[in-house]
Amino acid sequence: MMQDSQRPVKTIQSFVRRSSKLTPGQRNGISKLWPLYGIEVPDRYIEMNELFAKRQPITLEIGFGNGDSLLDMALNTPNKNFIGVEVYEAGIGRIINESHKLQITNLKVVKFDAVELLKYHIKDNSFEEFQLFFPDPWHKKKHHKRRIVDYDFLNLISRKVINNGNIHIATDWEDYAQHIMESLEGHPNFKNTLGAHIYSPRPKMRPMTKFEKRGQSLGHGVWDLVFINIKQD
Repeated sequence: MMQDSQRPVKTIQSFVRRSSKLTPGQRNGISKLWPLYGIEVPDRYIEMNELFAKRQPITLEIGFGNGDSLLDMALNTPNKNFIGVEVYEAGIGRIINESHKLQITNLKVVKFDAVELLKYHIKDNSFEEFQLFFPDPWHKKKHHKRRIVDYDFLNLISRKVINNGNIHIATDWEDYAQHIMESLEGHPNFKNTLGAHIYSPRPKMRPMTKFEKRGQSLGHGVWDLVFINIKQD
């Protein structure tokens, strides 16, 4: 069992816990269908090979929100397995309930702090791909310390993603996109797939959500960053 001394006394969280009234479908997902789609976090490492019926490359997504894009990817990419990490019950309940309706078998969900999960419960080289879509930009300067993408976080991601695995991050905040670009390009383990300081067109595999469509209609931009993990041995 993990010793308490291994954990930091206090960490800066990149999210704020919110509560909302759940719909009947969301409640059904959490209360009745969790055993089919939910991952219980053990004291030590999650055994990835025991999670899915088929052993396939695994994509990890952190902060899937209401789950629309992750659900779409799992449905349309049956030759890959997907794990989504989220802390908000409404999104968790919804994606589980919808997965059950669509009989999706290559998607699992974790309700846990993402950084804690990666540090203490995920073995190195567990994922082929990592994706982070529209993380909280914490746009006020005094809150920038809460932004999830920093050097320590990228160290974690590099360890958990296989060599030559993909890193895909998208944001609709230009200054955060610049921060992420500088952070990735400043880290020795990541290489921009398109060349120095070039943002990627939206890859076809990333579905466009209704919120993104609404933002585009209002003239808001979206910046996709696609990098390769090149481990430094």
